[in-house]
Amino acid sequence: MQLNDKLSGVGVAMVTPFTESGQVDYQALGDMVNYVIEGGVDYIVALGTTAETPMLYNPERAVIAMYTAHKINGRVPLVMGCGGNSTSEVLDQLREFDLRGADAILSVTPYYNKPSQEGLYQHFKTIAEHSPLPVILYNIPGRTGVNMTAETTLRLAHEIPNIIGIKEASGNLEQMQQIIDNRPEGFLVLAGDDGIAIELMERGGDGVISVAANVFPKLFMECINKAKEGRYEEARQKWVDADMDDAVEALFAEGNPVGAKCALSVMGKIGPTMRLPLVPGTPALRERFKMLIEKYDLH
Repeated sequence: MQLNDKLSGVGVAMVTPFTESGQVDYQALGDMVNYVIEGGVDYIVALGTTAETPMLYNPERAVIAMYTAHKINGRVPLVMGCGGNSTSEVLDQLREFDLRGADAILSVTPYYNKPSQEGLYQHFKTIAEHSPLPVILYNIPGRTGVNMTAETTLRLAHEIPNIIGIKEASGNLEQMQQIIDNRPEGFLVLAGDDGIAIELMERGGDGVISVAANVFPKLFMECINKAKEGRYEEARQKWVDADMDDAVEALFAEGNPVGAKCALSVMGKIGPTMRLPLVPGTPALRERFKMLIEKYDLH
């Protein structure tokens, strides 16, 4: 199977569980890896936004990368988050991380600096030239302050063979459609928002890198697997029957990954601990998840 096929469908953007004292809870992380794999996800994404990566020290990131690869043990592909707002710092990560267990890297548009489109092009061109693994771009302007246009994405896709796809979290379906319609063969277009995954796939997209699949992987996969088979009406009906809109909205009501950790703690999978400046979900959010989990048997 080609790598592009392996990275279609659902990649789960893994949370990083912490102990009550704020240390990385590796036992819980390992349990989460097993939980999502048993839930049927197609691959795992480590050290992304949902992992609270900005609050992790580089040595912690390196250990999480190794631990996750070891725990997966080849059962599903692994995509490793490797990004930042300094190009040279990203190159340092590529040199220092043990990437032997990974299949590709996911690299976010540089945040805070607000580079031009040419700056974005040069940033990713440089990363791709130095990366030992294929690169998936990650466009999320709501967090980074800069939108990578379809034109820039397509320029990178056509000119740099080592760039194999994009996680598009701009929320702009027309921008995503432009990429889908003009991409080179095999270039992946993945939704960055759970709520539009089915629609993007019906438009020709390849899947989603999901937050929701942390919490209810089996149910989420039941929806997306129907879409993968081209059964879009059935996929949408399953989504409606399970009230997935309400569940996904709850996951983001107090921000990501606050919602995912809150839900998982209600389910007894991990603790609710966050690292500042993020704080755990409110009692009201916990009650909301208790109701949703009981009513819809989320798992």
